[in-house]
Amino acid sequence: MRIASITTLAVLALLAGAAQAQVFCWTNKDGKRECGDTPPPGVKPAAIATPSGGGGSAAPAPADSGAKAAGKKPPADPEQDFKKRQAEAQKAREKDQKAQEQADAKQANCSSAREALRALESGQRLSRIDKNGERYFLDEQDVARETERARDVVQKNCT
Repeated sequence: MRIASITTLAVLALLAGAAQAQVFCWTNKDGKRECGDTPPPGVKPAAIATPSGGGGSAAPAPADSGAKAAGKKPPADPEQDFKKRQAEAQKAREKDQKAQEQADAKQANCSSAREALRALESGQRLSRIDKNGERYFLDEQDVARETERARDVVQKNCT
């Protein structure tokens, strides 16, 4: 009795899977997409993959059919793809490192320009050393020029 009921259930499960119909989609005369199990004559239908019910009779689509349909070729060598990804990752790391170095240099320039601007705007007498090694003091015009130049550097590097 128990074996007969198990066998009956197994047969019914197999028949239910085989009873699933293939679904087709096509475009009608109005340009609308329609789907059904039997396409009308004279149209070129596209088969739609249906979910299997455990024992479907339809064979699953090959894994690379999606790549062929999209116009892409399947990967030839997984190791080559791996090396390509590694090289791309290395380039990305180098690019990030270069960008970080540039940002650090810009930050350092900003700090020194702000410090120079503070000194120029402080009102204290400022001195420089000429080519001969002698110290000279900046007059008001020199301070004004230096202050304007320092503001330009701050604006350029501190944005």
